[in-house]
Order: sequence, then structure tokens, then C-alpha cells
Amino acid sequence: MTVHWTVTVDCAEPRAVAAFWREALGYVDAPPPEGFGSWEEWNRTFGVPEEEWDDGAFLVDPDGALPRLSFLRVPERKVAKNRLHLDLQVSGGRHRPADERRAALDATVRRLLAAGGSVLAEHHHDGALDHVVVADPEGNELCVV
Repeated sequence: MTVHWTVTVDCAEPRAVAAFWREALGYVDAPPPEGFGSWEEWNRTFGVPEEEWDDGAFLVDPDGALPRLSFLRVPERKVAKNRLHLDLQVSGGRHRPADERRAALDATVRRLLAAGGSVLAEHHHDGALDHVVVADPEGNELCVV
């Protein structure tokens, strides 16, 4: 039996963090649940106070194949390195020529920087760039591999 699951990110600004990950992964905003024309309608139907409407943001794979992502507002800040992170596998692997891998890594990192990310570290293997550790706008790490 398969269980449906969601990757959830605790954060201070759900919409801002979701916007970064939407760009990073090519995801789209989640549509409202079936039977509702908007998230506002869903919130009103279930009595969610208006001041809580921005406490979450939700993304989905546009093809419907990959896990959903949720971003939930929490009061505490991130204080340590993530124990779990995503690897964006864009370079094609070490068997590809180093200059091709570098071009793919650089293009993705530039896109993530424009979306509000920051570079934390670059790692090399056999003299060539192997992967780049990037942080989202709230410091959650990911690797561009």
C-alpha cells in the first residue's frame, strides 16, 4: 500500500518561501480543494479566521506525479543545518564533460539567486565543480548537483 505524503517546510513567510521553491522545482500553486472555486472560499467554509489565511502556501507538481509541498508559518526561526534537504539534479552526472556540468549548475544557481536564494558553499571533485549548496530565503539548504 502506498501512502500519499507531502513535504512540509516550517517558515516565517510561507508565500515568499513557496515562491522560491516554485521557481526551484518548476512546481505551481496548488489549486483549491475539489468543490471550491478558491482558497478564500475554502477558508470561509471552514471558518478559518482571515488573519490565518496567509499562514500557509501550497505547491504541486504540474504533472501530478511528484509530492505536494506545503509551507507553514511557525513562530520560531531556523537555528541549525537541515537534517533533510533536496538535491536538484541538473548537471547530468559526473560522466558528462565538466564544462557542460558547470554550465548547467551555473544556470540553475543564477536562477535560484534571482529567486531570493544565496550560495552557501561550492564543492569540487577532481578539480571540477561538483555541486553547490544553496539556501532558500529563510536559510533552508538544498544542493544543486
